[in-house]
Amino acid sequence: MSMSDPIADMLTRIRNAVMIKRDQLSMPASGLKAEIAALLRHEGYISGFKIIRKKPQDTLMIQLKYRDGASAIRGIKRISKPGLRVYTDVKDVPKVLNGIGAAFISTNKGLMTDVEARENNVGGEVLCYVW
Repeated sequence: MSMSDPIADMLTRIRNAVMIKRDQLSMPASGLKAEIAALLRHEGYISGFKIIRKKPQDTLMIQLKYRDGASAIRGIKRISKPGLRVYTDVKDVPKVLNGIGAAFISTNKGLMTDVEARENNVGGEVLCYVW
């Protein structure tokens, strides 16, 4: 079955798993989803992830992180959508909650956070906000 926005599906699965306080969740894997999971782990929002290789579809398993019963992910929001793409120039790269959160940006140098995009002096498509 084809899906029109697999990134929105991933973020919704994470949001729903956080709301019911699940330790881990699974979803169909893709390269972009694995990159987003790697950024989430690098920024400290999840404790880990792994890709389970099996036919016909690989599965991405994500382990969520909790501190004192509260999730490390307070909110997650899709910004650029298939029907309305949102691009940013390097001088207009957004800050999420004045730097407390992170914006994930797809650039020509790969997927990176807003801080990394400013350091590398690149803009791109704003995929989502996480805080």
